[in-house]
Amino acid sequence: MKKVAANAHKKFEEIHFVDTQQPVWNYSLFTDDDIRNFQQGTHYRLYELLGNKQLTVLDTTGTYFAVWAPNATAVSVIGNFNNWTPDLHPLKVRLDSSGIWEGFIPNVVRGESYKYHIHGYKGLKLDKGDPFAHFWEKRPLTASITWDTFYEWKDETWMTTRKKHNALNAPYSVYEVHLASWMRPDKHDEETYNSYQEIAARLVPYVQDMGFTHVEFLPVMEHPFDGSWGYQGIGFFAPTSRFGAPQDFAYLVDALHQAGIGVILDWVPSHFPYDAHGLFMYDGTHTYEYADMRKGYHPDWNSYIFNYKRGEVKSFLISSARFWCDRFHVDGLRVDAVSSMLRLDYSRNEGQWEPNEFGGNGNLEAIAFIKDLNETLYRDFPDIQTIAEEATDWPGVSKPTFEGGLGFGMKWMMGWMHDTLRYFKRDPIFRQFHQDEFTFSMMYFNDENFMLPLSHDEVVHGKSPMLYKMPGDEWQKFANLRLLYTYMFTHPGAKLLFMGDEFGATSEWNYKSELQWELLDFVSHGGMRFCVKQLNELYRNEPALYEKQFQPDGFEWGDLNHRSDSVVSYIRKGLKPKDDVLVILNLTPVVRNDWEVYVQGKSTWKEVFNSDRKEYWGTGDVYNPSITATLHDKASKTYLLKVHLPALSAVVLR
Repeated sequence: MKKVAANAHKKFEEIHFVDTQQPVWNYSLFTDDDIRNFQQGTHYRLYELLGNKQLTVLDTTGTYFAVWAPNATAVSVIGNFNNWTPDLHPLKVRLDSSGIWEGFIPNVVRGESYKYHIHGYKGLKLDKGDPFAHFWEKRPLTASITWDTFYEWKDETWMTTRKKHNALNAPYSVYEVHLASWMRPDKHDEETYNSYQEIAARLVPYVQDMGFTHVEFLPVMEHPFDGSWGYQGIGFFAPTSRFGAPQDFAYLVDALHQAGIGVILDWVPSHFPYDAHGLFMYDGTHTYEYADMRKGYHPDWNSYIFNYKRGEVKSFLISSARFWCDRFHVDGLRVDAVSSMLRLDYSRNEGQWEPNEFGGNGNLEAIAFIKDLNETLYRDFPDIQTIAEEATDWPGVSKPTFEGGLGFGMKWMMGWMHDTLRYFKRDPIFRQFHQDEFTFSMMYFNDENFMLPLSHDEVVHGKSPMLYKMPGDEWQKFANLRLLYTYMFTHPGAKLLFMGDEFGATSEWNYKSELQWELLDFVSHGGMRFCVKQLNELYRNEPALYEKQFQPDGFEWGDLNHRSDSVVSYIRKGLKPKDDVLVILNLTPVVRNDWEVYVQGKSTWKEVFNSDRKEYWGTGDVYNPSITATLHDKASKTYLLKVHLPALSAVVLR
């Protein structure tokens, strides 16, 4: 027996004794059906077979390893347990042309760092991490760790009732979070992180108090470079070790569920980085990526594109999506960069891409993959949502596949975001000339199930924080932002707001620091946060704002005929007419008393929200304790309302 080095991962201190001469046992978990489905792209539970599994075989404990490296000539496992000695523990290749190398190594236990030493194409020798590992060393270390995902869940109540929380006719208000920079132990030190448990202790009560129904995490999948924000991933089956072990991440999800909060994960099946220990050129050939760089290289992100035509890659990706829903109970996946997957000419000039077999620019195998992905997830987890970040006019993104769509549950409404921010950035005196920017979203809203996103991408370096996108002096900036948020929360569709936007951050988001929590000492920023909290409450408490948020008859324009005054109104409708709400937006810094609005069918109205409340850092001196309504036309049951409108404000009436 030989004493080997302590585990390289700092979390583990014990020293293991392994017989380095012990041969790898010939052992397999695969059936012929597994191999067939894997190769055909229809095996969606690969995480149960590939990777590392702690087992007891013939009364001997150890670890079973299995890796796909179809063009390798030899594969061995190296790690602390054998002093990282190549070829000492060789795996055996299956004889069925699957390209899977496997074997059982006795006495290798949970918590061991390891890699695969691969003799690749044309003699190239590579040390690669395990694509199916559930745990990785904390960067800059790059090895995988033998681990499992077992966790005793306590979220039974949520899991049995989440169908109503995740439904399209339920309030769906998302708080988008980057786990590292939401809050740090030392806000000036980018190398300090709260653990998953510490994040849970702080984040769960905050989100619960703010009234968001869901959180969305920027990618938690293991990634080597912090500056990618998680979007350049290598561990598609592993929560990042920056904040703890897989069970610690499960604890965070569990805590959110127990508080009645859903969890959405950003998931990136569009590209991956070229780090030496990752997926790129895994066995010395283009294993996971397209070999043709007109399809296989991503010019925007200097990364590589999955080969969606290859059955094994398709099985890998859908298994990854399914893994997070299965093992970590997540309530949805927001799929990143769908536009880049769908289009062969995405970010490519003429001559840099090749048309498909029909002469078009659609990536046919990527389209088929996306449809299979959504069909599989909704079949196995019918209570979740998949959400597409898709920024073009591709038809039917959130329509069912049986209707010719891609099968997503929702799609980010990027057009609404761009038009709305462009409009609100304008000096109010000029808004009268650009009302079409404001109203255009409803021309196409019913084409998809839209989520309105004010995401991290809008407040990064060079984009300006939300508050400073607004025109005017300090008071007007806050008033404009409260008005914008009220417009978002009363516009049809689900909502998404990035962390820090809720209290009016004054600096762009920087992943190296933390949010400017000290701003909450100022009444203006505290008022902004309270406004967002009450908008969440309004959204949840007014059925008209969510029951028909994806139906054409859930919205009706009221008055668009006062362009010169920049006042618009619309009605949101629920299942019951008594629940209808009237929204009036005054988009200039002019107080308008006794503003006349015509409504049908109802003579009694009450103000239920006013963005100019003093508690929000508004003036608080223009409001509607009672509303005068007079019958205007008996035949059509039309009433004339007279409403006081504060400057740069939104008033909501029920």
